[in-house]
Amino acid sequence: MALQCGIVGLPNVGKSTLFNCLSNAKAQAANFPFCTIEPNVGVITVPDERLNKLAELVHPQKIVPTTVEIVDIAGLVKGASKGEGLGNKFLANIRETDAVLHVLRCFDDDNVTHVDGKIDPVRDKEIIDAELQLKDLETIESRINKVEKQAKTGGDKDAKLAFEVYSRIREALLRGESARTVTFVTKDENKAAHDLFLLTAKPVMYVCNVDEASAVGGNKYVDAVREAVKNENAEILIVAAKIESEIAEFETYEEREMFLNEIGLEESGMNRLIKSAYKLLNLQTFLTAGPQEVRAWTFHKGWKAPQCAGVIHTDFEKGFIRAEVIKYEDYLRYGSEAAVKEAGKMSVEGKEYVVQDGDVMHFRFNV
Repeated sequence: MALQCGIVGLPNVGKSTLFNCLSNAKAQAANFPFCTIEPNVGVITVPDERLNKLAELVHPQKIVPTTVEIVDIAGLVKGASKGEGLGNKFLANIRETDAVLHVLRCFDDDNVTHVDGKIDPVRDKEIIDAELQLKDLETIESRINKVEKQAKTGGDKDAKLAFEVYSRIREALLRGESARTVTFVTKDENKAAHDLFLLTAKPVMYVCNVDEASAVGGNKYVDAVREAVKNENAEILIVAAKIESEIAEFETYEEREMFLNEIGLEESGMNRLIKSAYKLLNLQTFLTAGPQEVRAWTFHKGWKAPQCAGVIHTDFEKGFIRAEVIKYEDYLRYGSEAAVKEAGKMSVEGKEYVVQDGDVMHFRFNV
């Protein structure tokens, strides 16, 4: 399941530094705009302590974590919706991603220039929001023109529904609000909205890039961002990218832990960011455990057993018979699959079973 989060923001807010910390890929981090012209793509491991604990019991040949792709996209500037700077390339790249990590500069540093000369993360956010909203407005206007006549004069129910959905989104965009703020009730309405593939409909997490002193509690800039996005139903994460780049240089786990403890953090910002991005995409993990491998598999929250079986192989879904399910906590408590079965803690589930995060599963199928 190739899922992508795009890192976006104005030039010189710390996007490439953040990307480098995440992926070990060395995106060019320079003190001038547009140093990242082609989007850099990194495949990021999603941290999951459960894999290691299962491996201690199963002793597999290998451990396979789940991953998310992170795309570092060129810095956006005012006028991008009209093709200014690298606008068209930026907009094309962001359209292909599943979610947006919007990096905001929340630190003072005279040595790192700001494209607008003054630190103001709320203004920076509004610049990018406006450019994306303008592009979405172009899309909406084009779609409305195609269905309006059918919706008003004909008996086409689909055209009428589409026109109503498009009109509501257009109204929000004209108010300077993103498409994600518009909620729909019915399945058909949500499908019509989704099929627009709007830039501002994508789930977003605001990553506040702060200095070391603000890494734990934030600062006045972070407070301003919180106030500005309180009605957006968006996540906010505080990360000190410069500190994270130093943490990434440590070779051992113990050294990293010691450094984190010294600055008052329980977990690195990178781990928190990756886990939050995973949740942002409404994703969960089921596990498989055996002598060959202990593995994490990505699925969308709410999926049933056959759909999750299809994540492993399409044949598993087509020929699904049943799923044998062990709760992760029970696996740890009893120490082995055999002991879990003996204790009567393994359940046998059918096609309607909704898979839960952390389920250890074995699928029976017949093709």
